[in-house]
Order: sequence, then structure tokens, then C-alpha cells
Amino acid sequence: MSSSPSPSKGSVRPSRKPLLISAGVALAAVTLGIVSWQATSTEDPAAASAPSSASAPEVPDGRAELMKLARRDANDKLTTGRADAPVVLIEYSDFKCGYCGKFARDTEPELVKKYVEDGTLRIEWRNFPIFGAESEAAAKAAWAAGQQDRFGAFHAAAYADGAKEKGFGEARLLEIAKEAGVPDLDRFAKDMGGEQAAAAVAKDQEEGYRIGVTSTPSFLVNGQPIAGAQPISAFTSAIAKAEQAARAAAK
Repeated sequence: MSSSPSPSKGSVRPSRKPLLISAGVALAAVTLGIVSWQATSTEDPAAASAPSSASAPEVPDGRAELMKLARRDANDKLTTGRADAPVVLIEYSDFKCGYCGKFARDTEPELVKKYVEDGTLRIEWRNFPIFGAESEAAAKAAWAAGQQDRFGAFHAAAYADGAKEKGFGEARLLEIAKEAGVPDLDRFAKDMGGEQAAAAVAKDQEEGYRIGVTSTPSFLVNGQPIAGAQPISAFTSAIAKAEQAARAAAK
């Protein structure tokens, strides 16, 4: 990862051959690019005074397809919040991504306090490892911790200040699991290296590539893409709009 911030405050994945995607998904990927540019431009004082007509156009069909990605599985171990919450935030992240860590430490706890605790928001994690073998290993370890209901604690420990600088080798991942309170470390090690962990990570990663995710962190808020570790206002605005639309549709 470059030491200087990219405009969208995200980490761009290494170049790789693109997957074939459908026209509807390609449209969603274009929408993601538009939102990324706009979320960045709103930090520019000149952009802040731009007329409202400059906002990203609605793309109903693409948005509907993206909304379907919310799994709302009550047994999903890598989530927080009610399965029937009106708003679902999907996060595509890598444990070696500095901007993902910034979101995890600075923004996500505020969203949990403000929206998850009152039942408005559900956060669904997607492992999207893009920085090599240690990223893959950390993703599998997070899944393994989740099988013992310690994903949240593992997530917090792996994103703590200075954690990624220590690396994510096998011994270090076991230390993080112990710090996170994973009760059965032998089972954790077995799960981390098993086929189910690999398949779960691959499923999340393929989903991200399919909709055009190219950097971490990337988010969907009821199908509305947000790219990068944006200010909390970008998330609160998107959540408020999504909640209003969801409640209106339910009437």
C-alpha cells in the first residue's frame, strides 16, 4: 500500500485479470466509481458549494441488484445487528489495509452506538484480502474466530493501533485469537487452515470482484456504494436516506 492517501481514502488492490461480469453488475461498478469521486470531492470547499444537480444519478436497476447482496442470515457469524434491520451496511475489507483499520477504530464504533444498538443498522463483513498471503491468512483466521462467536473481538484486536505492523503470520494470528478470547485455540487453528474457511473467504472475495470492488474499504448501504474510509458524515447521511426509503417502502 502506498504511504500517501489516495483520493478515495482506500487501498487499491494489485492488478489482476478482471472477471467477466454482467451488464447489470457493470452498471453497479460504474456507480461505485461515481460515488467514490463524489465522496472525495465533498471534502473540497469548492465542491461543497456545487449545486445539488451535481449529485450522483439514481440507478434503480443497479441499486436493486446490489441490495440483494445483503444476506440477512441470522446464523452469519461475521455480522453485528439484527437480521431484520431496515438498513444493511456491507463492508469489503482487508486486515492489512490501513484505511480499513481507520474505519474500524474511528467510524464503525460510532455507527454501532448510533444505529446498530437501536436496531436501525446491520453490518455484514466481507473478507476481501488483496495484499497477499498474510491478508488471506488473516481473513481465514477472522472466519475461524467467528465460528466460536469471537469475530467482533478478533476484528477489534486485528485492527488495533500497530497490529498490522506486527504481521499476520500463524503464530501472530494465534496470539490475536487468544487476545480476542477465542476459547478453543486448537479448534481455531484447525478451522483457520480448513476448506470451509478457504471457501468462505473465496465466496466473499468473488462477490466483491463481481460488482467491481477495486479497493478497500468499500461499502454498500442498502445498495448505495461508498468507497474509502470517508468521514462519518458520509455514512450517517447514507444510512438516514436508506432508513427513510426502507420505512416508506414497508408502509
